[in-house]
Amino acid sequence: MRIFKGKRDLSMLRTIIVDDEPHMRLALGNLVKQYCPGIEVVAKANGVKTGVEAIKKHHPDMVLLDIKMEDGTGFDLLQQLDPVDFKVIFITAYEEFAIKAFRFSALDYLLKPVDPDELVEAVGKAGKIFQDDFNTQLNALNDHLHSQDKSAKRLVVKTHNSIHLIDVNEILYFESDGGYTELNVIGSKRIVVSSNLKEYEEMLTDYGFFRVHKSFLINMKFISRFDKADGGFVILSGEYKIPVASRKKDLLMEMFEQLSHL
Repeated sequence: MRIFKGKRDLSMLRTIIVDDEPHMRLALGNLVKQYCPGIEVVAKANGVKTGVEAIKKHHPDMVLLDIKMEDGTGFDLLQQLDPVDFKVIFITAYEEFAIKAFRFSALDYLLKPVDPDELVEAVGKAGKIFQDDFNTQLNALNDHLHSQDKSAKRLVVKTHNSIHLIDVNEILYFESDGGYTELNVIGSKRIVVSSNLKEYEEMLTDYGFFRVHKSFLINMKFISRFDKADGGFVILSGEYKIPVASRKKDLLMEMFEQLSHL
């Protein structure tokens, strides 16, 4: 139970900044003060140990958390505070694997140097997310970072009313429909999200997915045959018929040839 002395603005997100670089703590504090009137910075910390102490002392609503610090990682900090009862916005320098993990888990992150507009957007999203949803996403992120088995990866997909954890190897294909994307999963489950198809293409190319058409991204493991009629189609398990763009046919045939020699 939190006990507060005196009155405070309950509409403010009480926030702690955790980063081992003094100039980043100063810069983030200045950005928050200038661009995020709904945030009250109640403490700053320079690492995992001091971050845990500050969080236990101040019970924040949100933490701006650096991923790599001298005495450990942001994930080490969170593991010491399980269960996490506050929102987190991760701060990171660019690392391809880590960024892909965040995208799989649909969690917000900010790249250094932090852009003010992106900070404002991330704070807005964090203020709206349910804590249970955040913890689900955080668990998915942790699984992705520590699992070496690509077939075991899970993708977090958020719709207007729900959050889904989907095994990547159970996704048949994605279909683009204007500004929306439909995921088709084994068992006839269809999920419509507002993300565009290119985002999923970038995430899943290394996991056996191939963009055969501007509107379709397929899981290659489910291809049962190629039908040359009417310009060309791939037939997926369950007799799903997916068109193949003419400029993709040669590359698709090359991939078939490679698979035949495995």
